[in-house]
Amino acid sequence: MEATTTQAAPTADYNVQHNNTPIPTSEWFWTLLITAIPIVGLIMLFVWGFGSSTNTNKSNWAKATLLWMLVITVLYLLLFLVIGISALGMSESSY
Repeated sequence: MEATTTQAAPTADYNVQHNNTPIPTSEWFWTLLITAIPIVGLIMLFVWGFGSSTNTNKSNWAKATLLWMLVITVLYLLLFLVIGISALGMSESSY
């Protein structure tokens, strides 16, 4: 008698419907307007980026926008750090 091995079924749910329909211009208009509101826009980018019912195109756009926001924030912090260190160096050399 030979032992049989069973393989586990893949865990991905292949019955999930992905919404990949094109987003009309009017929806992009409202999307961009909402993201222009300071705190609300940031929250909505997280909702659209990581929500399960969001159109795939809008979800990818929101994730890319959040990534750009992170990159720009890091660059600004580095710039302020360099300017701050150089300002301290200039103030110490004047004594």
